Amino acid sequence: MKKFLGTVSYLSAIASISVMASFGAHAQSAQVEAKTSGFYVGGNYGYLRVEGEDDFDDDKDVWQGIAGYKFNEWIAIEGSYIDFGDYGNDLAGAETDGYTAAVKGILPLTERFSLYAKLGQLWSETEYNLGGFSQENDDESLFVGAGLSYAITSNFLVNAEYTVYDTELDADEAFDDIDDTDFETDLKQASIGVEYRF
Repeated sequence: MKKFLGTVSYLSAIASISVMASFGAHAQSAQVEAKTSGFYVGGNYGYLRVEGEDDFDDDKDVWQGIAGYKFNEWIAIEGSYIDFGDYGNDLAGAETDGYTAAVKGILPLTERFSLYAKLGQLWSETEYNLGGFSQENDDESLFVGAGLSYAITSNFLVNAEYTVYDTELDADEAFDDIDDTDFETDLKQASIGVEYRF
């Protein structure tokens, strides 16, 4: 838990430094307003907390590629590909990646700052490795997320985000004939990222 809080603080500090540096660089320039509609792409890098039973407790890096469309300054739809990496150990481990689709609600605070929240669906594929045997299993789950965005220019933004995936990575479904493989797991992601609006 201390490691998790430390990492979240570290990511928040990096995001704050980036925002402050950008704000300082543009302090004397004309005010910039982020584009309120259109397509955008981006990417997030962060920290993944894998919370589960037995050997599936782990902490990993996570990478995410994003594409979306803003209808106006308040509503967007967004899809992504996520590489959750691998976790566990040589005896009992797993590797997960997946795709998401979400509705994104945005609350502008100033011309540069905005809060946002996401609600969506994750379609994931997990490859389990237990005692030298491997098996793949597909899963669908809901997720929620929230974040803060800062517009460096009208097209380029930086953000800090926290997302919780209500995922149950359960090796019982992949290995029906193996006892004691109940590794129910939740995925929690803290990340920083960039976004470019066309």
